[in-house]
Order: sequence, then C-alpha cells, then structure tokens
Amino acid sequence: MAGVVVVGSQWGDEGKGKITDYLAQKADIVARYQGGNNAGHTIEFNGQKFALRLIPSGIFSGNDVILGNGMVINPKALLEEMKYLNDANISTDKIMISDRAHVILPYHLEIDEIQETRRGANNIGTTKKGIGPTYVDKYERIGIRMGEFIDEELFKERLQEVFASKIVQYPELICNAKEIFEEYKEYAKIIAPMVCDTGVILDECLQAGKKVLFEGAQGTMLDIDYGTYPFVTSSHPGANGVAEGSGIGPLYIDEAVGIVKAYTTRVGSGAFPTEIEGELANQIRERGHEFGTVTKRPRRIGWFDAVVVNQSRRMSSLTGISLMLLDVLSGLKTLKICTAYNLDGKIIKALPSTIKQLNKVKPVYEEMPGWDEDITKVTSFEELPENCQKYLRRIEELINCPIVIFSVGPDREQTIVLREVFK
Repeated sequence: MAGVVVVGSQWGDEGKGKITDYLAQKADIVARYQGGNNAGHTIEFNGQKFALRLIPSGIFSGNDVILGNGMVINPKALLEEMKYLNDANISTDKIMISDRAHVILPYHLEIDEIQETRRGANNIGTTKKGIGPTYVDKYERIGIRMGEFIDEELFKERLQEVFASKIVQYPELICNAKEIFEEYKEYAKIIAPMVCDTGVILDECLQAGKKVLFEGAQGTMLDIDYGTYPFVTSSHPGANGVAEGSGIGPLYIDEAVGIVKAYTTRVGSGAFPTEIEGELANQIRERGHEFGTVTKRPRRIGWFDAVVVNQSRRMSSLTGISLMLLDVLSGLKTLKICTAYNLDGKIIKALPSTIKQLNKVKPVYEEMPGWDEDITKVTSFEELPENCQKYLRRIEELINCPIVIFSVGPDREQTIVLREVFK
C-alpha cells in the first residue's frame, strides 16, 4: 500500500495545488478529506490556469477523485465547478462523493453572514461560504449528509425539520425551506450517481497496493485545535485529519509532505508574528501573485517562520517538506528566518494557545544574505546560488525535516524533486 498526504503547513495558500497536480501523475486515486469551497487552489494545465475550490487537483491527471466524508459540500458550487471543467474539455466522470459528507445549504451561507455581522469588530474574517455553520450542524447532529440529500423524500423531511429550528435562532433569514427544496432536489438528481461509501473504495485500493494521494485544504495553522484559535477553520487540515475525513486508518499513511512557501502568507484576521508591511511586502506580494483564489483579497506577507512550520511538522508527523515560490525571494539583499518567539522576555519555540499571548510575541530573527541570480531555470539543488542553498539547508536544520521538493516557478517543469515520495 502507498498513502501519501499533502499538507499545507502554514496558513494555507502554500502551493498545495501544484504539488498535488505533480504527485497525482504518480497516483491511482486522489482524495480530499476536509473543508469546502472556502479554500481555493490554482493549477496550470495545458497552458491554462484553473482555480478549483472543491474538486481535487488530480482531476487534471485523469485520476479517480474522491470528496471525502470530512468535507462540507455546496452542491450548487460543485456543479458549477464541474461545468467550468467540462467547458475546458476536462472530464469530471471520475468524481466520487462520500455519502457521509455534509451538505451546505443556502441557510448556512446566510447564517455565516449574520454571525460575522453580529461579531462586529471581533469578526473572524470568514469567507462566508457557510463552512462553519455546516460543521456546527454536523457536531450538533442535525446536519444533512449526502446520503440523505439524494433521497428526495428524506431530504425534504430533514430540511423542514432543520430549517424550523434555524428560523427561530436566526429570524433574519431570507431563504425558505420550500424554495431550497425545489432548487436543490434537482442538484441532488445530478449528484446522486457520484455518491457512495468512499471509505470502502479507499480501503480496497490501499489493500490492493494502489497509490493514493490525500489532499488537504488550507493549512495546519488554521486547524480548529492547534491553529491560531479562534481565527481558524472548522476542521483539521493536517495529516491528523486524514483518517477522520476519509474513512481509513492512520497506518495507511506512508508519507506526509508539508507544503510551505519560502516566506509566509496569511489571509484574513488573526495573529501573524513575522508580518512584513510597506514596500517590501508589496514587492513580495506582486512577485508571488499573493491574492486569494476565493476572496481575491491581498494576502498578508511575512518572513519564514520556523516556529509555525515546526508545529506543523509535529502535528502531521511530516516526512518531508516541499518548499514553494523560492524564486520570489531572488533579488532581496537580506532574508530573515524566525527561529523562536520572545514572550515577555522568555524565549519560546512553540505557539502559545491564547490570542492574547500570541499577539504579544516578538519574532526572534536570524538574518541570512540573499541572492541576485534568476533561479527559475535551475533543474537541481546544485545549480542554486550558494546563498540560496544555505537558506534551504538552514530551514531544514530549524524544522528538523528534509526538503524533498522545491519549486522555482509555476510550471510543472519548475518543480525539482530531491526525493520521490511515492515508493
């Protein structure tokens, strides 16, 4: 058996899509295990850029792709994404959806908006895609799952039952159960043939020795337990979420590859210890095209934070790192790496659990000389400038994890593999 998981190891937007696309060429099946259409990934395929939010990147390699039970799925958004791919002559015939995945419905989106408005200045900065409210329903045990959604009679019954309680909690709701049912029962008819017990399929594939690639969304610093709470997502983006979100056991995972940028970015609110502002941040943002796939918001920019990546390594038992957007740093005279935090005069090497403390930490930096050379055409580690090599080696030392892949541009050919992760 061969199970490999690709894990965003910062705050998301690390470049998982590109690496998943690359590794999918070696896999038999690609499965996503958490999140919804709140997170996007951009893939370059046949000279075109594609922005996906729900469907795993393996769709471009002709793989079977799975939307696992840990996901929350907006049927309307899924069908729109399928049409988007079909219009580009990319087949979506191999999509399978877990019958245990929860369904995002219009009232979830409205509730997301209402909650953010009620929070006022303390809003979390959600993408307002209904993700959090759907996960709340899941854990309150009132959510509607795909298996119920495709059973028209059962869907109608459950929808009426759930909506009756929602309108009491949120009298501001504009949508109504009847209109939702009439619209969404048609989506269910289209989706029904794709719905199955995907956990059984994954188990059979792994038992047969097939190669399975697990794709997470977002990043481990947005983990509901270990992220910068409460400015987090509602699931487990790390390798710790694979078993829960795909229906297979943790011992199926042979490799966990952490995807990190050569610097750090974050979208939305929340603590960001190594944040850079001003002209330097703008320069990196423009060179790295750092604008959200879903929100289009400019991403916040920061120096590489070894404390953050170390925590991600620990949480996901990372066996290797894929370092992305290394080329963006070319031309910077001096680079900084955060090696620890200073909290009230005490040096710490882990993220504190409270936002109050996290907002007080000061990064402890180690400075390294940059490089001027264009590295977008290198094909090996040895071709990198000496200072660039030293930068990568220092990162490996600080996070106690080898770099197995690094990227010097958006194309597949600009992906340099130092060690194959699929055995």
